[in-house]
Amino acid sequence: MALLDVTDVLLDPDFMDTGLVCNRMTQAVDSHGRATNTVTGTPFAAVVTSDKGDVLHRNADGSRIIGSITVHTPFRLSDGSAGQDADEIVWQGRTYTVVNVNDYSHFGRGFVCATCDLKPLSG
Repeated sequence: MALLDVTDVLLDPDFMDTGLVCNRMTQAVDSHGRATNTVTGTPFAAVVTSDKGDVLHRNADGSRIIGSITVHTPFRLSDGSAGQDADEIVWQGRTYTVVNVNDYSHFGRGFVCATCDLKPLSG
């Protein structure tokens, strides 16, 4: 285990944002064989930074805005697994999908670093 406890910084009120909600998606298969999501919203705190920011993509058939953020938190986020879709994060009125989670549980009390993409694409 590493000796540096990064969660001391992550839990510092000067860095932490407490206005996040994690919508955890649990999947069930209905009688027609279609997957449906059951959403459970859980408030949590994290340090949120820009990943790539908002980027305008121009294509021949139109343009769209994509965006991403990075979330550092002791709350265990998920990018999906068997029977569970990726978590959705609601932050500052925008919804993001967790696309990648790096586990740093060996740093003190542990935390995750998640990359989240803006949902839905707009433009």
